[in-house]
Amino acid sequence: MCICVNCAYVDQCITYHEVERQHQQPHLTDTPTFAPVSPTINVNIRSRGEVIEMEWDVVGCESFALDKGRWSRLRPGEPVPT
Repeated sequence: MCICVNCAYVDQCITYHEVERQHQQPHLTDTPTFAPVSPTINVNIRSRGEVIEMEWDVVGCESFALDKGRWSRLRPGEPVPT
């Protein structure tokens, strides 16, 4: 799971904005302004027949600031991305 869902900067983060784009998900903001320090992204690649799927997850970041449930508060009632 992407650590960003529990980060204080998730709605302003340039890296998370790219993760949203890769997952074809609506953005929390159209104009992110926060550039995180040293984010680490795992990209899982799966093939299902002729289809290749990629899943991006931020698993580390020097700028991470714990704000448990931040994503859920920004998108109440929506399932948290996994």
